[in-house]
Amino acid sequence: MVGQCGGMTTTAFSSITASLSSSAAPERTHRLLPALDRPGRLFEHITPNWFASVMGTGIVANAAATLPARIPGLHVFATAVWISASVALIALSTAFGVHWVRHRTHAREHAAHPVMVQFYGAPPMALLTVGAGTMLLGEDLLGATAATTVFAVLWTAGTVLGLLTSVLVPYLMITAHDHETAVALPAWLMPIVPPMVSASTGALLLPHIDQGQGRLAMLAGCYAMFGLSLIIGMLTMTLIYGRLVHGGIPSVQAAPTVWITLGMIGQSITAANLLGNDAPLAFAGDTAAVATGLHVFGIVFGLTMGGFGILMFTLATALTVHAARQGLTFSLTWWSFTFPIGTCVTGATALGGALGSTPVDVIAVGLYVVLLAAWGTVAAHTFRGSLRGHLFLAA
Repeated sequence: MVGQCGGMTTTAFSSITASLSSSAAPERTHRLLPALDRPGRLFEHITPNWFASVMGTGIVANAAATLPARIPGLHVFATAVWISASVALIALSTAFGVHWVRHRTHAREHAAHPVMVQFYGAPPMALLTVGAGTMLLGEDLLGATAATTVFAVLWTAGTVLGLLTSVLVPYLMITAHDHETAVALPAWLMPIVPPMVSASTGALLLPHIDQGQGRLAMLAGCYAMFGLSLIIGMLTMTLIYGRLVHGGIPSVQAAPTVWITLGMIGQSITAANLLGNDAPLAFAGDTAAVATGLHVFGIVFGLTMGGFGILMFTLATALTVHAARQGLTFSLTWWSFTFPIGTCVTGATALGGALGSTPVDVIAVGLYVVLLAAWGTVAAHTFRGSLRGHLFLAA
């Protein structure tokens, strides 16, 4: 099954790249940002979906750091990618701030847009992803204490912003958006997934909290965020699946967003198993049975949700191939290929570790190869489009 999924995905990216190459002739100018009539326009349309590039890059590093395979040079590669994601997070956060200060009208229009507002879930997930990388990879550069402190700050900021997004975006959808024309889109999951990312990355912070009520409260809070995200996420995925079956893909260019559904699946498997593994840190002695139950829950949940994940992975691959044949061209939505696949890697890694299953570990490694192919393709096109300036224009 992994071979089939990997083969289909490779075909998808080959088809997409061919489609892009045939649809756009390369520019012959060497001037930086030739698509912009003035440099100041660089900040005019820095939309929140730009932060998906940080998420997609950061998950490449995090997945490599936890991968159940000893590959020479992998740790160095992961560290370099994490540094790239960190630099990108700082640069994008600065640019996003300038965008809101200098182009407030455009910023408000983007925030009021029924689709673009969904991507306000990306900034908190970018913070959480880079923060987790700091914990996993930053110790050699920053030292253990500094790495833990930075992670705690980024985790707290990402969690607070993610919880606000998970409430405010649905509130706007209920009270301010046009309900007559609204259709369920995969992007609807973007403001819902951040609490799940907080739950999975919070497991990394748990051992650094003093034993006692503080550690128990942290574990309970992570499970609460797991439940918040999972329940509303599955309700939303039901709407999305029904919309796809009855109405088809809204547009060819929106096809990559179907992969966002895998973000919820992979991240929930990651959270359930990492939290289950850490449960003995909070439950011991007379309450040790609770820790055992949570560990078993993680395994059962992972196996069950993993079956659903295989279905959605195969369906998303097939829809991507279909869209490529219909003329899909590059846009920032292509970053939807990366983070969701990365969560499937971390989910398979966590499940394989909990089960002690070599076949599941092999699946994790195979998915990581697919992730690298997706990330390399999307990052290359993003770098080229950024140099030319096309990506900084309004969609």
